[in-house]
Amino acid sequence: MSISARATEVRFDEDQMWVALDDGRTLGIPLTWFPRLLHAAPEERAKVSISASGLHWEGLDEDISIAGLIAGRGDATRTRKRAA
Repeated sequence: MSISARATEVRFDEDQMWVALDDGRTLGIPLTWFPRLLHAAPEERAKVSISASGLHWEGLDEDISIAGLIAGRGDATRTRKRAA
């Protein structure tokens, strides 16, 4: 049996994204996990769409799944530095 939490609210402070879930939990996620959000203006961050599967910022081309946040995963588009 899988348990699916849904986001009900998203807010930001200087260093964190706070995601309230419908099961009563609130996740605090470091903005450093999501560089597009870290470098975005507060007005851009505020334009979030909440859906059953996650969070979306059209203007920032950013999609974040709730399952990924709960699992502790950050931005999956980051690339690892290659050894020279």
